[in-house]
Amino acid sequence: MTDRLKILYVDDEADIRTIVEMALALDPGMEVRLASSGQDVLEMLQQGAWVPDLALIDMLMPGMTGTDVMAALRERGWTANIPIVFVTASAWQRDIDRFIDAGALGVIAKPFDPLTLAETVRSFAEQAKAE
Repeated sequence: MTDRLKILYVDDEADIRTIVEMALALDPGMEVRLASSGQDVLEMLQQGAWVPDLALIDMLMPGMTGTDVMAALRERGWTANIPIVFVTASAWQRDIDRFIDAGALGVIAKPFDPLTLAETVRSFAEQAKAE
């Protein structure tokens, strides 16, 4: 497979975005783009020129929460089927169940292990392809 896996990571915390970018760079088969807010995501994906294979979205951000971003993406034709994984410090089982019931593919708990993040993300991407 020569196509790189396109990953979008959305988080309002610059330090976390940097860590995720570095962690996912450990997998040369991934192309990572970053956004700092839900509004940035909507602008980035507005024309449909670049559509990620998987979006990792922080749950708690000012302006738009992760579920707000997911709802906005679901309303657009070219982004409606992007698999979404929430990244959150609120990883109690009841929260995970609620996020999945809302339409997320899964949840990555903060803090996460940067050394295994690429493997985890690739696993979610393979799960999304299988569904």
